[in-house]
Amino acid sequence: MANALRIGSVLLALTLTGAEAADPAPQQFTYPAARRADVVDEYFGVKVADPYRWMEEADSKEIAEWVAAQNRLTAAYLERSPLREHFRRRITELWNYPKLTTPIVENGHLFYRRNSGLQLQSPVYMRRGMSAPPKLVVDSNALSPDGSVSLANFRASPDARFVAYTLAEGGADWQTVHVREVATGRDLPEALKWMRFSGLSWTSDSRGFFYSRYPEPPARRVLEAQLSGHALYYHRLGTPQAEDRLIFTRKNAPTDFVFGWVTESGRYLVVETSKAAGPKNRLYYADLGDPRRPRIAAPIKPIVEDDDLVHAVLGNAGPLLYIRTDRDAPRQKVVAIDLRDPRVANWKTLVAEGKDAIRKGDFIGGRIVLEYLTDARSRLAVFDRAGRPQGEITLPEVGTVTEIRGREDSPTIYYSFTSALYPTTVFAYDPRTRKSTPFDPPPRVADASRYESRQFFATSKDGTRVPFTVTARKDLPRDGNNPTLLLGYGGFSLSQMPFYRPHVVAWLELGGVWVSSNIRGGGEYGDDWYRAARAEKRQNGFDDFIAVAEHLVREKFTAPSRLAILGGSNGGLLVATVSQQRPDLYAVAMPAVAVTDMLRFDKFTGGRAWTLEYGSPSDPVQFMQLIKYSPLHNVKPGTCYPATFVTTADHDDRVVPSHSYKYAAEMQAGQGCSRPVLVRVEPKASHGYRPTDRLIAEIADQWTFAAEHTGMRAAIP
Repeated sequence: MANALRIGSVLLALTLTGAEAADPAPQQFTYPAARRADVVDEYFGVKVADPYRWMEEADSKEIAEWVAAQNRLTAAYLERSPLREHFRRRITELWNYPKLTTPIVENGHLFYRRNSGLQLQSPVYMRRGMSAPPKLVVDSNALSPDGSVSLANFRASPDARFVAYTLAEGGADWQTVHVREVATGRDLPEALKWMRFSGLSWTSDSRGFFYSRYPEPPARRVLEAQLSGHALYYHRLGTPQAEDRLIFTRKNAPTDFVFGWVTESGRYLVVETSKAAGPKNRLYYADLGDPRRPRIAAPIKPIVEDDDLVHAVLGNAGPLLYIRTDRDAPRQKVVAIDLRDPRVANWKTLVAEGKDAIRKGDFIGGRIVLEYLTDARSRLAVFDRAGRPQGEITLPEVGTVTEIRGREDSPTIYYSFTSALYPTTVFAYDPRTRKSTPFDPPPRVADASRYESRQFFATSKDGTRVPFTVTARKDLPRDGNNPTLLLGYGGFSLSQMPFYRPHVVAWLELGGVWVSSNIRGGGEYGDDWYRAARAEKRQNGFDDFIAVAEHLVREKFTAPSRLAILGGSNGGLLVATVSQQRPDLYAVAMPAVAVTDMLRFDKFTGGRAWTLEYGSPSDPVQFMQLIKYSPLHNVKPGTCYPATFVTTADHDDRVVPSHSYKYAAEMQAGQGCSRPVLVRVEPKASHGYRPTDRLIAEIADQWTFAAEHTGMRAAIP
């Protein structure tokens, strides 16, 4: 152990502010004991200690007892705060309004999910039109009394007779497919297991559907076993899963993801494969022939086999396939591919690359509908099938289009819109009248007129302009005393867009400030913005986030003693990393379901696919890059870190909870002052799922912890 690379070996310059320097008190917490084992790995001649390796055994009694003790400690700590009950009550009130998803249209019927307000989950409904009465199709709240079995996905058949839907225990990524007959409400005998990272796509005859799954994992390692062998299958109704036809897999690349869906015309099966969790993909197709009698065994043919470019299919008109791509266009363009000769040299550009990045699109009613990002704000543009502009769809205000849906044989464009102060609302746009009609718009539960959202730009270490949005009350004093929550993500080409979160209002009401950052690694400005913080350039994203925090302090929106940072998944990695690189800059760090062990992330579930994003610890050069910032390996004992609140879930099979367990244990052992390091583990929940009541409770606990350590002492209304 003496020669091992000690966790925390990367040197940090720690500058204490006056308030922080005045309180370097000895540790006041007695944390649950975490056994340190003598485990050392060697990477290219460098020895690295991993004393909490035992925490990777998710089903062990020892880890169960440690988690239970941590949860008791956290609950007792938070229970002392008078704000905890206030946040639980107020967030519950703010959450209590109807919420709808953008409808899927099949055979003239609208299928969508709706939550009346505080239901644990959102059931699936069907209507024969926007003004018709709804029919309950799948009541997800009848699946389990506590919401621990989630309804994850659904898709109606083209004739609207059936709905295929998936269930997940604890909301895990593993899903089981069921099929319901809409008219009778009865389920067919189908129960297709081990579906993961997949949609459901019916053939036009409504007799079966395509889906992707893995081989059955080892019995005792279902939630953490490495994933391999993703494959596309076709299931015909009324047959056992063992008879499902294997359509496509990449045997020479077993860690690739494989997806497939049928074009709306029913003529073509489109197949995508991807090496990573990001948007880059290969593209294939099969000609199914007569949609009423599809040839499921039709050969799969390649269109393009580049792994590091975007090829996203919007739709088709006969043999012409419309796709958006970043090939020779980092901000993306739209091209037409003639499947009779799909060579790249024959691709025809319809909508050229512009100054703004394209984020999503669809082919609806013979029109190309595209969402562009202008400084991380949405605008919707419409083009005819030849790519000629037909104007823009006027949005309610500056904000975000979250979904675009419609049919190739119908002109109506459905889209969902939101902003920091505008609840997500579904609209139906008629291109002929150029008017948008809201679909069951939600009532306004909170008075947003007191607040405003404004965009600013910080300057990063290398001079890059980094946008961020501040939401606060209109008369906010710039005196540096405002408790502030700063959100970040910065990875996988995912853009951090303005989005209505009802719980944020509870923070604003007590004088708080909400900030959302758009750091590199996301897709806000296209592929160049993404690649600027990928792999060996990851530090650029960390620098961007630090620059936003420094800007907030310099302009006196807040102060280090008032600033809390939060992020989930890759955003949790961001929060954990910058809290170590600049512990003087924040009062609170809240990494959620975070990636923190950058030397072993590739050992679990789909982690090997993240090596394109982060680099591989098995590569000597990339190992040295990863060890420089890996949060688990950069805890420097004796440093006064921000008060830290680590949250995860016991059924998280995407970022396994051992990331959070090991990081929290090391932080508790290394914290050099009285600021607490607490852990909250949600049972029967996953990476992105909690039933409504548990989600509200978790957020209330986060807000309580942040308020406690940012000086939020406003009078409770």
